[in-house]
Formats: sequence, C-alpha cells, structure tokens
Amino acid sequence: MSVDPTARRGSGSRTVPRKSADSPCRVTRMEGGLTVITSGMPHRASVSVGIWVAVGGRHEPAPLGGISHFIEHMLFKGTRSRTAAQISEAVEGIGGYLNAFTDEEHTCFYARARGRDLPVLVDVLLDMFLDSRLAPAEIARERTVVEEEIAMYRDQPADHVHDVLNALQFPGHALGRPVIGSPRTVRSFRQRHLKAFLARHYTLGSTTIVATGDVDHGQLVRLLEPHRLRFHTGASPVFDPAPPARRGPRLRHNIRDTEQSHLSLGMRACSRHEEERFALRLLSVILGENMSSRLFQVIRERHGLTYSIQTAASFWEDCGDLVVSAGMAPRELSRTLRLVRQEFDRIRRTAPDPAELERARNYLVGQHELHVESTEHHMMHLGEHWLGHGALPCFDTTRSRLLAVQPSDIRRAAERYLDPRLMSLALVGPRTDADHLRRILED
Repeated sequence: MSVDPTARRGSGSRTVPRKSADSPCRVTRMEGGLTVITSGMPHRASVSVGIWVAVGGRHEPAPLGGISHFIEHMLFKGTRSRTAAQISEAVEGIGGYLNAFTDEEHTCFYARARGRDLPVLVDVLLDMFLDSRLAPAEIARERTVVEEEIAMYRDQPADHVHDVLNALQFPGHALGRPVIGSPRTVRSFRQRHLKAFLARHYTLGSTTIVATGDVDHGQLVRLLEPHRLRFHTGASPVFDPAPPARRGPRLRHNIRDTEQSHLSLGMRACSRHEEERFALRLLSVILGENMSSRLFQVIRERHGLTYSIQTAASFWEDCGDLVVSAGMAPRELSRTLRLVRQEFDRIRRTAPDPAELERARNYLVGQHELHVESTEHHMMHLGEHWLGHGALPCFDTTRSRLLAVQPSDIRRAAERYLDPRLMSLALVGPRTDADHLRRILED
C-alpha cells in the first residue's frame, strides 16, 4: 500500500484570490499542474521565493536513502549556463541569499532579495531546478561533502540522539532513517540515480512556487510561463504508510565517551489531519516549549539538572510524534528521567488550570504572528501548509480550534500519548544501567 499525499488537490488552470493566515493570497494552477502562490505584504522591501517539491526522505527506497538531500546539494553545483560560483554570485551580488532544505516529506529551494530583483531570483532558481548538469565529477566531490556532513551530525550527540530515536520509533521504515542518508547509500549515488529520481518526483504536479513580500502575482506567473513545459510530467510522489506504533517501552543506547548524556524520549502521535493535533500542540507548549513550561521550571530552574530541556511535536501525513530532549551529567540521567515521568503522570491525572492553558494558547498565537512578519517565514508557512493540506492556511480557523481546546482535552491527549507503554527512549553518552532506566519508564 502507498499513500499519495497530494491526492486531495484539485486541477484546472485558474487564478483566484484567497485568504491566507495574514494577508490576501492569489493562487494560480497553471496548465499541467504547476501551482503558483503569492502573498503581498505591504511595506516590505524584500521578496522571498521558494520552489517546493512534495518529496523527501519518506519517498526513498532504502538503497537510495538520502538521495533527496543529495539532489538538494547537487542543484547548487552548476547548470548549463552557470557554474556553482556564478549561481551564488547572481543572488549574493544583488544583496540576497540562497538556500535549500530537505525534510521527511518536502524539499524547498528558496531565495530572498529586494522585491525589484524578483526576476533574478526566479531565473536563478529555475536554472538550478530545471537545468542542473549533475556532472559526475561534481557528484564525486559532493559525496565527500555529504559524508562530512553526516560525520558532523554524528559528532554532535544532541543531534545524533534524534536519529537514534527515529530508528527506534520507526524500525525498518523510511521515517526511521536519517533524511541525510548514510555513508553507504551516499557512496552509491550515480548520475543515473539522480536523473531518474528527478524525472520521477520533480514533476509539475508535485511542484509549488510560493512568493511573499513585495511581489506582483501576475509578474511571477509571466516569469514562469515560458518554463512550464520544461518541467517533468508524471504521477504525484507516493510513500509507504507509517507502521503501527509498537508497544514498549523501548530503549536504545549509543555508548559514547562524552561529558553529557543526551536523551530523546519519544511518543508516537496523530497526523497533521486529526483534530487532536491542536490539543497535542498545546500539551507540548505546556510541557516544554519555552522557559515557563513545566519541564523547564522543574528540571532546570528548581533542580538545576540541565542547561536545556524542550519538547517538540511533529505532524506528518499519516502520523506524528511528541519528543522530549535534554542533556545532563551522566550521574543525573536517572533523576532527570524520573522527573520527566512525574510531570507526565501529573498532567495525565490532572488537567491544567485555565490560566496555564490560556498562556500556552497565547504563546502559539503570538509566535505565529511574530514569524509571519518575515517574508521568508511567511513563505515557509504557506508552502508547508499547501503541500501538507492542499489549501492555504487560515489562522482565524486555527485560532478558533485552539480556543476550542479545553483543559480536559489536554488531559485526554496526555492520557493517550504520554502512555509509558508507547515510549521510546534514545540515549547517546557514557554507559549506564539500562535496566534501571527501563524500570523508571515502566513504573
């Protein structure tokens, strides 16, 4: 069985004004399926442009793990008309910047500059996207670069512990593999693999172009129209559904001679389409997303056990997770884990009071409003929501759903997702008593 994350989207060539989170948007579905979205932001001098593709680590077979990320790198390495240096110079020479990222379900190439330089940004991004040479010599060089990137993350326990957790939560599945790939898979990539993956996944129907800030929608569509037929055509990317959550608790320890022990405690959660995600998002804030959160106040401020402890909720097409991360002296690992469990148990037994819930709501609303003041963050918000939901975000709707969450909903979400039987604990650091830690999880 495979999942098509774009199956809900309609078709047809039309331009319509729609309301986004913060400003009017226009959406054009060009002939062939290329979607163009703009959001004008008055009084902004800059424009941010992103080419979004609905493909990421989830779409890769195991032997090609990391190929989406590798292609992201390679599209900066030269086209038929520009060298790698000239790509950077074209954008940086007008005071802008250029970047890209790959995650589990998306890849995005983006640039930002003054609004009047929109034609330059579009020209450079399309040149990279449609005309990259993928020269064998550059591929060989970039293998070494990516291997060094992999080694860099593995040398950072606070980052590597999340890869250990993902492998534990999604064994044998693409979500359990690092998006960046492994040295073994990266060494195997050849030009034919990259070209075949691009032709299959970087298609008109899977591509969305988003621009925010000082942008004219009609101008952007006109800039794109001559290039429309150069995109690959084909079916939307699909991926294997996430496996069911396994009963635990489970523990995996990557033993390292480090000054700290790093833990990542994960619980499988709902997808981005389920109503319960609003309660889970608020639960994450209450537990550990800021300095006034419970875990920060108890574990750092009251007991002084960590410099940093935080929670994060992630939502994908068919599943999600809630993760607590922290680093501490190895001798304090058991105590820290026990305090985390105590806070879990407390919110599972007793709903938060209305004032605490209101603070969490205000935090989410305020953070969103601050982020979308930036043309880049607004472009990211529109692109992620469109690829994830097939629609523009409406923050009035999101706010009303957050307002509808009651303290009892938070407690029910905690009861369901903070269940010790569903926990996975990843550790990176010195050797410790694993059986003792399992008992703490099970108590």
